[in-house]
Amino acid sequence: MHMQQGISGNKRPRVFFGWYIIGLMIVSMMLVFGIRASFSIFFEPILDYFDWYRGSTAIMLSLNIFVYGLAAPVAGILVDRWKARTVAVLGILLLSLSTGACYFASALWHFYFLFGVLVPIGSAFCASPILNATVINWFDKRRGMAVGLGQLGGGLSFVYTLLIEAVISHWDWQVSFLVMGGLTIVVLLPLYLLFFYHRPEDKGLTAYGSGELSDNRDITKAHQPARDWTLGAAFKTRQLWLLVFTEVCFWGLGNYMVLAHQVKFAEDVGYSPILATSIYALFGFVSIAGQICSSISDSIGREKTLTISTVLAIGGLVALMSVRNTSQIWLLYVYAISSGFATGLFSPVIIVGLADIFRGRNIGTISAMLMTGMGFGGAIGPWLGGYIYDKVGSYMIAFTIAIVAFAVGCVSYWLAAPRKAESLRARLMKPLLKT
Repeated sequence: MHMQQGISGNKRPRVFFGWYIIGLMIVSMMLVFGIRASFSIFFEPILDYFDWYRGSTAIMLSLNIFVYGLAAPVAGILVDRWKARTVAVLGILLLSLSTGACYFASALWHFYFLFGVLVPIGSAFCASPILNATVINWFDKRRGMAVGLGQLGGGLSFVYTLLIEAVISHWDWQVSFLVMGGLTIVVLLPLYLLFFYHRPEDKGLTAYGSGELSDNRDITKAHQPARDWTLGAAFKTRQLWLLVFTEVCFWGLGNYMVLAHQVKFAEDVGYSPILATSIYALFGFVSIAGQICSSISDSIGREKTLTISTVLAIGGLVALMSVRNTSQIWLLYVYAISSGFATGLFSPVIIVGLADIFRGRNIGTISAMLMTGMGFGGAIGPWLGGYIYDKVGSYMIAFTIAIVAFAVGCVSYWLAAPRKAESLRARLMKPLLKT
């Protein structure tokens, strides 16, 4: 394990504390995003119970993602300027209580308010918007690997839905909300109180690899700005907006349009709910492999890695669209493996690509803008998929739109050019250095 000295000069423990931060992130993202991922599982029971339209019911998820996107920069600002642990604890409490309260919901507006508004605010305050920045703060070296490992929880959130399916099968869909809310507070609250430190300085330590970087200060000196990025300065760059647009396309419009409806799609073909859920879980399980392999972006480059992700995502969705009957289960496995691996590659790479360009003390606020992009795209994706189905009785048009979104997002990432991060930083920071 990595060995460095703390700020005070004392040696660190043999296990670098940043690895505990990554472990916390994995567990947190599994439980927090498992609540959002569970929408595809309780979508069918809610439709059967209330006899609502797919489009209006899917607004629950669209609203959830949209509000999450709006809350993410707020969370980033708060942890950069306030006590990060306090923000996280408040988020856990809000998320747990609002999720559990869905047990009592009996009208669409109840779900819109609880699942669509309160749940995502709680999620933003205790998940990616603060954890991505925390991992970036703790790792100067091998940042792509660190973020990729932390993102494993995102893949596990889909596996977590197997528990939700089991709860629904043995009790009912309402009880699943109590289970998710209870697990959130019982597991996450003590973990955050014990292990969450937003910056290594908060624990009297330095970041992983900071010693190596300081040894090469002469090499990198030309690229180190005298002033740090602010959110306002980042707003003025096309690189930030291109990266945000990539998130709009890939996650918001593309992935969430498919993920919201893929279980129902499989059930429409004739597969059982448990088999449809197992495919959903396999998608998440394979995404873990993608997240682990995302560290190749440190070697082959961010853009090439994201391009591989895009090709796999499109190929997987084509396989899903080709399923016509229950004799073609192998196509579902092709979809789950290909699309799952693609998603695993994508999530860490866009984050570290942004960090390459905009790293600094305000990275929490700036990186949260990616979640805002996902929110705006996600406000459309799930709803549009359901609306199109309600109108034409098929998901084919919706899934075709998702394919286009994947391709456009990849082009946008290439235009943002994380591969040119050092020269971009030197050029983009010139106006700041003159003030």
